[in-house]
Amino acid sequence: MNGRVITGEIEPPRLYAAGAYSGIRTRRIFAFLLDYLIVGVLLVPVGIVVFVLGLLTLGWAWSLFTVIVPIVALTYVFFTLGGANQATTGMRAMGVRLERLDGRRIDGLTAVAHTVLFWLGNTVLTPLILLVTLFSDRKRTLHDLLLGTVAVRDER
Repeated sequence: MNGRVITGEIEPPRLYAAGAYSGIRTRRIFAFLLDYLIVGVLLVPVGIVVFVLGLLTLGWAWSLFTVIVPIVALTYVFFTLGGANQATTGMRAMGVRLERLDGRRIDGLTAVAHTVLFWLGNTVLTPLILLVTLFSDRKRTLHDLLLGTVAVRDER
């Protein structure tokens, strides 16, 4: 693989393309909004299934309502961001893809870890998590820095 070695990681040359990071911060914000709109829509049929299960189990299955949002969101991220396109539906709509600095593909576990770290960072830093992108190389967020990932424009 052709690439530069930086901090022990081999970075693919496509991560150095001139426009790879142009407008990436704004695109990620809109991709996030689209993705959680999609997750909200997915919650409707899952919620109906849980409601019907609750009726059939005399209310026992209704306890699933306490964990339905994270389960649906993490399943969505696992199969989209961890899939072949390395992007959620919102990211694809905004022309963004997540890449690993070592050149390997994003797998489902890395995608879920990326999302969990994002929400943990948001819990601690609130929306100020975006301030990291103003000072980091390639407009990387805190969870990108921790996982060795970078969001780039998808020019496919």
